[in-house]
Amino acid sequence: MARTKEFDPDAALQSALELFWRRGYEATSMADLVEALGIGRASIYATFGNKHDLFLKALERYAQNQDPSLLAELSLPGPALPGVRAVVRRFGQEAASEGARAPGCFITNTAAELGPHDDDAARRVERSWEHLETLLHSALVRARAQGELPEDRDPLTLARMLLVLMQGLRVVGKASSDPARVRDAVEQALALLD
Repeated sequence: MARTKEFDPDAALQSALELFWRRGYEATSMADLVEALGIGRASIYATFGNKHDLFLKALERYAQNQDPSLLAELSLPGPALPGVRAVVRRFGQEAASEGARAPGCFITNTAAELGPHDDDAARRVERSWEHLETLLHSALVRARAQGELPEDRDPLTLARMLLVLMQGLRVVGKASSDPARVRDAVEQALALLD
């Protein structure tokens, strides 16, 4: 007779996500996971696979739950540029207020830590970035169609620039003690939308 699981896999995955998000992949050992999840090593392997498999599942969960308000903000009826500006400013405010001890963005952290040498992690990071870029691009296409954005501005290029800026804000926000650095970059980038 098969044994029933004596733990909640969903709660365990959330605990793993939070641990990986705080510490990163390399700095998290299996012993750390056993302690944080409160389950045995064999149960972790049987339910999630190895450490790398568990990390990828945690990253998937983070990406799926990542900021559901973005779509709402960027697709409000009426003028589109106020939503774009609000989203970029919100990313800047979050980055400027988090400080060096905050975990930052799990996607951005993964890109920096594993992106160069882990194809599976890099693909998941890329999917997240493609999603954000698509949301920004759609809003900027609407803005140009509504006459808010000058005709000579390319919505795709602007969306890509904003994506790179927003990810860079998260990196700088983790390490910089000067919030003005982030705020100034946001306002300079948004001036390109005028």
